[in-house]
Amino acid sequence: MSDNPKGVKYATSFREQFTVRGMVIGSIGAAVLTMSSMYVALKLGALPWPIIFVALVSMFCLKMLGNTNINEINVTHTAMSAGAMTAGGLAFTIPGVYMLNPDAELSMIALFAVVLGGVALGLIFTALIRKYFVVTKELPYPMGQAAAETLIVGDEGGKKSFTLFSSLGIAAVFTVFRDALKWIPATFMNGGLAAKGIYAGIWLSPMLIAVGYIIGPLFIGVWFLGAIIGDFGIVLGGTNAGLWDAATASAIKASLGIGLMVGTGVGIIVKGIIPKAKEIFGPMFSKGAMSNSFINLRWAPIFMVVLAFIFTTVCKMGVVASIVTIIGVWLATSMSAQIVGQTGINPMEVFGIIVLLVAKAVSSIGHTEAFMVAAVVAIACGLAGDVMNDFKAGHILHSDPKAQWLGECIGGLVGSFVTVGVFYIILTAYGPTAFGNPEMFIAPQAGAVLGCVLYCVNFPVMTLGLGVYLPFYLSATAFLGGALKFVVEKAAPDWDKKGAGLIIASGLLGGEAVVGVIIALVQAVQGMASL
Repeated sequence: MSDNPKGVKYATSFREQFTVRGMVIGSIGAAVLTMSSMYVALKLGALPWPIIFVALVSMFCLKMLGNTNINEINVTHTAMSAGAMTAGGLAFTIPGVYMLNPDAELSMIALFAVVLGGVALGLIFTALIRKYFVVTKELPYPMGQAAAETLIVGDEGGKKSFTLFSSLGIAAVFTVFRDALKWIPATFMNGGLAAKGIYAGIWLSPMLIAVGYIIGPLFIGVWFLGAIIGDFGIVLGGTNAGLWDAATASAIKASLGIGLMVGTGVGIIVKGIIPKAKEIFGPMFSKGAMSNSFINLRWAPIFMVVLAFIFTTVCKMGVVASIVTIIGVWLATSMSAQIVGQTGINPMEVFGIIVLLVAKAVSSIGHTEAFMVAAVVAIACGLAGDVMNDFKAGHILHSDPKAQWLGECIGGLVGSFVTVGVFYIILTAYGPTAFGNPEMFIAPQAGAVLGCVLYCVNFPVMTLGLGVYLPFYLSATAFLGGALKFVVEKAAPDWDKKGAGLIIASGLLGGEAVVGVIIALVQAVQGMASL
């Protein structure tokens, strides 16, 4: 990718990137996306990445207003995307309170404290770890790369722009046929294996194939190896050998996958974060350490103490669970940054559950407070995944990370209020028994040591754990993209070096992502209108 493509206008100052009009557009977009994301996350139990959609919307709005630049567009879409993942973190955790006890009482003030606390912690820790994951480790962050490529090529115009938007259009039409019109099946499955709990097949997803292509054959190969170990080793092999039944096999598979990811998180802390602790965390304690950061965070330690007090008193989580939550966010956001950077997937609720289990083990908190712990962690991890993708795009586009981070602060704040408001509207309209109802709102010790050891010897174990944990058909589809990248690198290296494959992959990823967000918006409007 060229550092200065022909026809692309870059900003040279903070004021040209972080603008009032950009934040107004970003805030309005964040509110709309947060509303739709909350509804769709509760309804379907999943969320599409919004980054390509918001990049295109931001480009369209600012181009209409005139006299813009690619960095202003980048900072605007950074603000616009923040609320969606905040909504997801809440939607994937707090409904569990009412699924366990429909008569549970959860005050709006406590829920605001949870959401705002998760957002604040996510922002603090991503500001601290940005340089390590984006600059030092240079993780691919496929969503961030695709967003940057979309903005560059779209702004540059010409043949590359035609290639990008042609592939985007093809993926968009395909997604409409698959998801909206149901003319194309979403998956091809082996029915016999599915009956045994192995979802062997492929998901017909241009986006996931594009993710596999952008990530490349190494990470995807390890990811696919994990899928083979989990589904064909543990589930099929173990049950056929009579070692355990299908239910036990599924539990072992999930536990091993989660354990590997947790172990990797510990490995990240032990090998990557602790040796660089002075550089990474210095901005929280020393003015002289500001050279290693883009924002002054000396207020962060005091803020975290205040936050622990709020969690203890307002949310009634207790001192121990509150401390575990904040420390857990530190570990979990690092895990989220790593896994999103390598795969483009962010199992935020899994990280929330892990910290929830630790909090339950070391304290006497009740079920409601335990779900609050999970919500804080999931919200922080959801925001971390979004922020790190945006930082990757900004790094490619030479945007000011401070401008991006402040945009995330504004978008996250807007998203926090909208998230809580929409949740209580849905709770009031449908009642607590709606959560967990399939017709309404659906709403790891094994492997931990191994995961830590493997990470410390430079094995990409996070993707291995994800492959073990996820359904096989998702891993198989991503593997096709990685295999295609391998073939292209060998058969047409010059074509690949010119970036044509990345442009097409970005278009395919963007087409499905954009249509996914549009479908989510339509479903949300229809659902909210029926309240």
